[in-house]
Amino acid sequence: MPSATNSPEAHDPYQALRYKEYRWFLGGAMSLTMATQMQTLVMGWQVWHITHNPLSLGLIGLAEALPFLGLSLLGGWLADRTDRRRISLIAICVLVVGACLLLALNLAIVPRAAMPFYLIQALSGLGRAFYRPASQALATELVPREAFQNAATWRSSTFQFAQVMGPALGGLLYGFGSAVLAYEVETALMLFALFSMLQVAPRPRVPSASSILHSLNEGVSFVFRHNLVLGALSLDLFAVLFGGAVALLPVFASDILKVGPQGLGVLRAAPPLGSVAMGIWLAHHPPRKRAGMVLLVCVACFGLCWTGFALSRTFWLSLVILLVSGSMDAVSMVLRGTLVQTLTPPEMMGRVQAVNGFFIGSSNELGSFESGVAARLMGVVPSVVFGGLMTLGVVTGIGWRVPELRRLKRINA
Repeated sequence: MPSATNSPEAHDPYQALRYKEYRWFLGGAMSLTMATQMQTLVMGWQVWHITHNPLSLGLIGLAEALPFLGLSLLGGWLADRTDRRRISLIAICVLVVGACLLLALNLAIVPRAAMPFYLIQALSGLGRAFYRPASQALATELVPREAFQNAATWRSSTFQFAQVMGPALGGLLYGFGSAVLAYEVETALMLFALFSMLQVAPRPRVPSASSILHSLNEGVSFVFRHNLVLGALSLDLFAVLFGGAVALLPVFASDILKVGPQGLGVLRAAPPLGSVAMGIWLAHHPPRKRAGMVLLVCVACFGLCWTGFALSRTFWLSLVILLVSGSMDAVSMVLRGTLVQTLTPPEMMGRVQAVNGFFIGSSNELGSFESGVAARLMGVVPSVVFGGLMTLGVVTGIGWRVPELRRLKRINA
């Protein structure tokens, strides 16, 4: 169980990276994330200029969320019954098909309707429903238990680095080239992710004899029995659901800050860039004291950053605010990931990671839909301000309802 300790000990900031398979795994995951981020950015810009309706941007998130949330628990169940590498490979192939469809669509015509984009994004949600729990559970098999926190830190850092490069590259390729060029590069990145996963050895599993409903209930019950895990996941769910407004960045780039698709790519890259910087810091200086309070304060600052972003009318100020928001979010990602990996038995890792993904998927994809609906009803700027303030309320409520999280000192494997 997590406990407090002040005893100094040697720390290797590159511990997880010393395992070859884990390096291949990280490289493939980074490439895949870059590709999906490029897809979301270019698709969002195209849909905005087809519809000029902020709700349409929210529908992109909803199209991905429905299959993802509907099937992620099934994906977690499969990840605990069969080879997690094989599931990851099949899921990546589904994502490659989506990228090829986008490329073919833009080669054939100039898209004038949003519906094809929604359908392709739904296919991406299907792939992610199985890739996310399988790959995250597979990651725990590639390093020893004592390297879990270091592995979570590097996974967060590479994920955020990909979120920097993906939008920036997508914006540049689309702005100075074309949508076709952007989708070609996206497809190539996904194929590299497929190649990288092939470098990881198969890890067959012995399936349990329990029914699917009983098995899924075990994973869900485990999360709800552990207040620390449930509190951390709930904090991320509601904070990002209300506080993040990434889906609305095309509106800010086009109509408020007036910086075009190139500027949109930079804005989308700013939060992950802040996360990368914080992730590197955490790899060398992991939280050793009052980890719970650090988590709560950083999520509160995350909400304040989005409120400030909504009120800014200067591109460079907006950029700095988004950088800070990303650095705050990185702390949540690392601490939440370490908690889940440390407290979860290996044989349940797939199902618990599926529940974790359900929370995170809800916050990201449904958060995009919530942003679109709120912007339609309240206006773009008021909706983002409201969401940032709601995040502060969420932090206060969870800090009060989950005292174990407030008192958490250090996470021990």
